[in-house]
Amino acid sequence: MKLIGTDEAGFSEYFRGIMNRGDGGGELRTAVAEIVREVAERGDEALFAYTLKFDGYDLSGASVQISREEIEAAAARAAPEDREVLTLAASRVERFHRRQLPVDWMDEEEEGVRIGWRFTPLERVGVYVPGGLAAYPSTVIMAAVPARIAGVGEIVAVTPLRQGTLDPLVALAMELGGVNRVFKIGGAQAVAALAYGTASVPRVDKIVGPGNAYVATAKQLVFGRVDIDMIAGPSEVLVICDGTAPVSFVAADLLAQAEHDEMASAVALTPDGELARRIVAEVSSQLAGMPREAIARRSLGRYGAVVVTKDLEEAAALANLFAPEHLELMVANPEEIVPRLRHAGAIFIGPYTPEALGDYMAGPNHILPTGGTARFSSPLGVYDFVKRTSILSFTGPAFRRYGPQTERYAILEGLHAHGRSIAIRMNHMNHRDD
Repeated sequence: MKLIGTDEAGFSEYFRGIMNRGDGGGELRTAVAEIVREVAERGDEALFAYTLKFDGYDLSGASVQISREEIEAAAARAAPEDREVLTLAASRVERFHRRQLPVDWMDEEEEGVRIGWRFTPLERVGVYVPGGLAAYPSTVIMAAVPARIAGVGEIVAVTPLRQGTLDPLVALAMELGGVNRVFKIGGAQAVAALAYGTASVPRVDKIVGPGNAYVATAKQLVFGRVDIDMIAGPSEVLVICDGTAPVSFVAADLLAQAEHDEMASAVALTPDGELARRIVAEVSSQLAGMPREAIARRSLGRYGAVVVTKDLEEAAALANLFAPEHLELMVANPEEIVPRLRHAGAIFIGPYTPEALGDYMAGPNHILPTGGTARFSSPLGVYDFVKRTSILSFTGPAFRRYGPQTERYAILEGLHAHGRSIAIRMNHMNHRDD
């Protein structure tokens, strides 16, 4: 794990390299575009062919959907203590997200003029649930619970099977989250199927949930035909620390991030050079013998760093530049730093608020903007599953007050038919008055 100071030659280049990781390049985009095009044009035929090619199992129109009985049977295999954990987590996520429900508004701004908005839930949403080497029931809960709270009509999940079966914990999370239909497909081909629809897979209005580079690229390509939550890149954590928290806490949280995958990034910022050296040593000590040691070691070697800053103010400035998915504050006076922090997916304050708590049990959503997109993007929430419609109502007298100015405005832009639509009404009202 690299130890580097902000005053060292090459720091800016190294830090920028961490920030810009995850670009799959033109070859990946070309390959994904071909998959998306094939599924859009050939539907089930291409979807099933790619599933056989990439996931290794045959599908048909009759077998692509997992029945409700299969989901219930899989969920029943979850150990009672695991069911208790997931149920608690889901209840906390639900309690937090219920506070996000938007409120319709309508107001009589002035006599005869009523304006406002109303919120309508999306009709059908697709949730991408990663499969592959691990099961992620937390992703199901984080994506489905807010959708259900928002009132989405149908929640459709897609997930590649592991060893040909649905994971019991994922199945349980689907029950807790209120998922309506589940399809045993994954990868870019699943994203394309949700975006365009096939004979077997319904088209959705929005696709949410994380995935690998193929999934992220496919979501980017289908955006506009459907909505998406975000284009998720590799996961990341940035820890600002000053030595007031045990160094073992800092190292443990860096490793918790690094074990995700080889593209994950774990960075610590501190103005204390001696603390920085102790963090590097502690990371090395904890890393030895970890179940995912090889993955974490490669992640830290490529995209990990302990950075010595001039002071905490510079650390906050670097955090804003990085705009991390997860930002942890292990400092004596976090309230002095928080107002300086403008860009982060989620901020974890204090030594006893590790990222892992937010990933599973705290309540706020763990589907967060990555790769610097926290500069303009937000965590997934109930608001992502509703759309807002403006409502306008003018009486005749109110129309008369604003009609002439509106007609002139339209003509100023060269849209004479717009102006005529006003003039006709004005003439009608004038003649009626006669």
